[in-house]
Amino acid sequence: MDLPWLLLLYGLMIGVLVLLVLFVFLRLHVRRASSHTELQGKEVVGFFHPFAHAGGGGERVLWCAIHAVQAHHPGVHCVVYTGDVDVPKSKFLEQAKDRFGVALDPSSVHFVYLQGRRWVDAARWPRFTLLGQSLGSLVLGWEALCLFRPDIYVDTMGYAFTLPLFALLGGCRIGCYVHYPTISTDMLARVQARTVGVCNDSLVAKSSVLSAGKLLYYRLFAWIYGCAGRFAEVIMVNSSWTSGHILHLWQAPRRTMIVYPPCDTASLAELPLERASFDDDGGLILSLAQFRPEKNHALQLRALARLYELAPEHRQAGAGRVRMVLAGGCRDAGDQARVAALQALCIELGLKEKPTPESKGEWDVAFRTNVSGSEMRLLLSQATIGLHTMSEEHFGINVVEFMAAGAVPLAHDSGGPRMDIVTPLEGKQTGYLASDESSYAKAMQEIFSLSLDGRRKIAHAAREAVRTRFAQEAFETAIADRLLAPLRRAVA
Repeated sequence: MDLPWLLLLYGLMIGVLVLLVLFVFLRLHVRRASSHTELQGKEVVGFFHPFAHAGGGGERVLWCAIHAVQAHHPGVHCVVYTGDVDVPKSKFLEQAKDRFGVALDPSSVHFVYLQGRRWVDAARWPRFTLLGQSLGSLVLGWEALCLFRPDIYVDTMGYAFTLPLFALLGGCRIGCYVHYPTISTDMLARVQARTVGVCNDSLVAKSSVLSAGKLLYYRLFAWIYGCAGRFAEVIMVNSSWTSGHILHLWQAPRRTMIVYPPCDTASLAELPLERASFDDDGGLILSLAQFRPEKNHALQLRALARLYELAPEHRQAGAGRVRMVLAGGCRDAGDQARVAALQALCIELGLKEKPTPESKGEWDVAFRTNVSGSEMRLLLSQATIGLHTMSEEHFGINVVEFMAAGAVPLAHDSGGPRMDIVTPLEGKQTGYLASDESSYAKAMQEIFSLSLDGRRKIAHAAREAVRTRFAQEAFETAIADRLLAPLRRAVA
């Protein structure tokens, strides 16, 4: 053999040997590290959820999953990996109970606090955000693994790149619950069509060269994302829409199943279909969504302004008066800035904001951030319309909550709401779908023009459509029997 080929062969052998030694060293390092010595010898499932105190639908999934473990697998302990370093355990459990009605046994749930959550913050990666956040999740996942290695690892926030990390270096059994794919075929299609959107700014869309480069980047990322996802032994997805994308990207159909997220349908169904009094018997349009860009609160405000143009009587005092409340989680300075921008848009549209919940007088729009469970329940009992405007929403827990509570849902004509939720019940209408400012305004006008009996029939059909399909009990049974039980058998 020629000398250059011999040197190349030796180089490859040395490289493989170095990687093998590094792998063994890292794995031994992980196995020796533990921030919870009291859990030594106990069976532990770890939930990776860096934003565990956000208070949204994803957090309901987390707390209900832990409740399922406690109820159906006694003796198994749960560890939550979170970046909320300033939130004590008592506050997490208090939020789970007050916000979601989930009472947890504190003795078998523990928290591992991660200092490096900034690595998965989208603001840290203004360019190549998908890649940056995914690489950042590896950094955060490594911190988590070094602090505590569980027997079973479950990602509940969509950080697929952590799956091979915990599988290979941690030797864990792997499961995941996917709310939304990190990249989707829709995103690829938008870039290819050079459509301006949340994931494709106008600078890229206008350039054929930049669009071609971004499409190549997206396709390469999608392939790597699929490779990472296939490390999961049990893959749960929250809707038909998400299932379609994950099946295409991860290509693991036998391990993939749809498990609808838990919704408080039983409790909300106790609310009367007759709406409670709201501000001198006026009509309420209620939005329940975290103040994030994809929720498209601006469309809600523009639709309300258009409704006032189409039907001025809905802005006049009396029983026909219609107002809008935008209630949702406000996590950080970025969310607060978005609320401020929406308040500025109100001024631009000529909509009068209600300064505080206690304020009296004439108003059109009210913003309520980080509302309590009791306040949210009151608003749901008063709402005539439950408003949702996110395009390609993976599921839409808030839409289910509207329907269970007796509000007529008006949701975006895409994703989970169209495919799984606002669907006819034995031929009966369960709500409305819209796609732009005009169609939303017209749907609002139609709903408010219905008789009380007409609205009640739609609300009743909507409630019956979601009462059992999306119940918390069904979700917890699936987590216990179809996720944890198989992974526990694999560990044993």
